[in-house]
Amino acid sequence: MTEYGYLRVGAAVPTLRIGDVCYNVARIKELLKDAENRGADVVVMPELGVTGYTCGDLFDQILLMREAENGIKELAEATSESRAMLVVGCPVMAFGRRFNCAIAMAGGHVVCAVPKIHIPNYGEFYEKRWFESGKGMTGKTIRFAGEEVPFGVDIIIDFKDARIGIEICEDLWTPVPPSSLMSMSGADIILNLSASDELIGKHNYLISLISQQSARCRCGYVYASAGWGESTTDLVFSGNAIVAEDGAIADSKRRFGTEPILLLKDVDVEKLRGDRAKFSTFFDCIPSLPTYRIVEASVSEREETLSPLNDMLPSWSPDPEPFVPNDANKLNEHCGEIINIQSYGLMRRLSAIECKKAVIGISGGLDSTLALMVTVHAFDKLGLDRKGIIGITMPGMATTSRTHSNAVGLMEELGVTVLEIPIGAAVKQHFSDIGQDPDKYDVTYENSQARERTQILMDVANKENAIVIGTGDMSELALGWCTYNGDQMSMYGVNASVPKTLVKHLVKWFASGMDGNVAGILLDIVDTPISPELVPSGDDNIGQKTEDLVGPYELHDFFMYHILRNSFSPKKIFWLATNAFKGKYDERVIVKWMRNFYRRFFSQQFKRSCMPDGPKVGTVCLSPRGDWRMPSDASSAMWLKEVGEIEKFIENKGERPKF
Repeated sequence: MTEYGYLRVGAAVPTLRIGDVCYNVARIKELLKDAENRGADVVVMPELGVTGYTCGDLFDQILLMREAENGIKELAEATSESRAMLVVGCPVMAFGRRFNCAIAMAGGHVVCAVPKIHIPNYGEFYEKRWFESGKGMTGKTIRFAGEEVPFGVDIIIDFKDARIGIEICEDLWTPVPPSSLMSMSGADIILNLSASDELIGKHNYLISLISQQSARCRCGYVYASAGWGESTTDLVFSGNAIVAEDGAIADSKRRFGTEPILLLKDVDVEKLRGDRAKFSTFFDCIPSLPTYRIVEASVSEREETLSPLNDMLPSWSPDPEPFVPNDANKLNEHCGEIINIQSYGLMRRLSAIECKKAVIGISGGLDSTLALMVTVHAFDKLGLDRKGIIGITMPGMATTSRTHSNAVGLMEELGVTVLEIPIGAAVKQHFSDIGQDPDKYDVTYENSQARERTQILMDVANKENAIVIGTGDMSELALGWCTYNGDQMSMYGVNASVPKTLVKHLVKWFASGMDGNVAGILLDIVDTPISPELVPSGDDNIGQKTEDLVGPYELHDFFMYHILRNSFSPKKIFWLATNAFKGKYDERVIVKWMRNFYRRFFSQQFKRSCMPDGPKVGTVCLSPRGDWRMPSDASSAMWLKEVGEIEKFIENKGERPKF
């Protein structure tokens, strides 16, 4: 694996001629060389690819079997100068029987032979006519291609610090695929050598099957199926190259082509292992697992080096917005689902406490707008009067006409109850009471305004027998960018697990379904700079911009996702960020805000330890009652030390350290 835990895998489909071993071996070697030149660590090719899957009764021919074995010997020798492990399909005679096998080769040697377990003999398949099942074949070795080779269905390969399991075609389609057992026994990557014919609707089913298996097994799944050159006497083999990682399918290669196919994917083995450790039910079936042999595989000493990370980048780049789907249709569906979760959570809370009124502070910013729209949605679904939603705008020392106008206009258009309660006089009286200089724009100046607003919301809620709806989002909670016992507090926080980079899309989603003035106001709010509006700018423009103070939210959401969802180290996240945001933020900017994120994330945990109830909407959540249970006095020293090492590297501009 690379220093960051990636293994580059390849699904390859060479062209072939049925029964022409010399031709097929030559094509396999060409495709292996291509994959190696593109940095592949492991390359898997189709079932029985050395001979062709559709040989039929030719498999009974001694010459074909002998030449197939010679072909494997030639391929093994071809790996002597390769950095990759090659896995190809080949018929093998062993123990007086013929088996349909996957042959793994690396460093000039045959690593192992894994026989197919489930032999189909239905419909168009007649494999039992030629092959025996490998079921029960454990702990064995055979003499093959001039070497003593481990043989059996009990093999997991250890290669470049990754564990690799192999199954063949039909094995995947069974109720309990061998890959399930291998994964629970430690296999990180599953290779599938296949020869699956094409039928109407079968491809979509296959994609779903591979996606689900890689998700259930929390593994990388590499699938290569027979293509151009197989017999079309009765069937068509289109050449499928598919790679999945934890349920996500990589960009698929074109089927029904006449040229070789090669699909490469960098699988994050470190992430997969972290997920298996995190999700406790993954290993529940371990007591009933078979025992697997670990077979070591290595490349030549000259090639035993870490994969060149920078070479990955032309074919792969991290997603700069991991919380936001790239596909417009998927994003639209995603937004609708989130809104339903948020509103349904609020509906249940209102119903449980027999409450028909809600109080929300409306600033004209993104978060309070989303909270208001969710609350309106919930009230409508419950059949409650929108007048029961009491929206309060509380202009203060730095409120601009743009945000104030949008706040009031939106509430009026939606038909909720509108209150305006300026806080200037009350805050100035408070300053006088505590001896605060009103011209000193410090944290007391800012937080006094936030707490005054919260006091108003809470007291109006008491007066109206209502609940206060929290507006703060998950990104603010991660950074602690909220005032303790101010906007940090509410009676139900509908945005508590929504990251800032998603908030604008959710508001746009609402806008897309609205007519006239409401849509226009919502879109203007989306375009308004994010600001707490607590410090006067001297004019009516927004002078205090949040991202100037704490850093770009797209960076912080990127950091948050990989820290909380994937548990990555600062160095790995930095490497990912420099490539995800290449051309937008340089290394110094990224590490500056990374340091700020870690510093604030640790020091502000106390605000999250007592955060209000709110619905979880995604895989990342900071609720102290659910996903994130962290002591408020935990030390950030170890993480900040690693950030410091990154900073030193950037300043020195010397040889890149081994991260």
